[in-house]
Amino acid sequence: MSDTSAVTVLLVEDDEVIRRSVALALERYGYRVTTAADGLDGLERFRDDRPDLLLLDVMLPGLDGIGLCRRIRETSTAPVLMMSARGDSLDVVSGLEAGADDYVVKPVDTAVLVARIRSLLRRATFAPAQQQEQGAGTADRLVFGDLAVDPAALEVYRDGEEIALAPTELRLLLEFAEHPGIVLDRQTLLRNVWDYGWDGDSRVVDLCVQRLRKKIGADRIETVRGFGYKLRR
Repeated sequence: MSDTSAVTVLLVEDDEVIRRSVALALERYGYRVTTAADGLDGLERFRDDRPDLLLLDVMLPGLDGIGLCRRIRETSTAPVLMMSARGDSLDVVSGLEAGADDYVVKPVDTAVLVARIRSLLRRATFAPAQQQEQGAGTADRLVFGDLAVDPAALEVYRDGEEIALAPTELRLLLEFAEHPGIVLDRQTLLRNVWDYGWDGDSRVVDLCVQRLRKKIGADRIETVRGFGYKLRR
């Protein structure tokens, strides 16, 4: 999605000043922005518009950002970026547990916000190097017990049944699958999966690992205390 004019961002924010300023900032970068002032309106606009990315405030009237994110995740893997006024741990953890891919703290620095959006969109549309070189469907599946990963087709199976993963979850699993049995620290995962060129919040990694474990099996990804995580062979 290099052409930002083709990218639609749904911004759900109840503060009119923030809503307008963020929308104008994103539009200056070429994004098409639709807005909603509360969670229920945001859910309706999501269903009608099917945006490429959602930017959700945590505190919303009617249906808060956490509940809205959960409703979105019932039917969509579109990237979700949460906004928290305080950067409060509870807000951050709740948003990530609900299925958000990342978060920013208000007041939002425009450069940081755009960088996070670009990173999320790259994750949602990426193709592994193996797929680019060989063509879709030609790579062998990687098998780890009852888990099978097809890096070319971007498909994951457990006990023969396909598992639906959000883009960030899929990219995280592929990172582990490329390094089976090797401990990957959180900063490496933030750099390779979240595309952070700077130190990020390691809670993003921890919460995404938790969500991934629920889908592929709690014992498949091992915690190595003080170091990071590794995928069991």
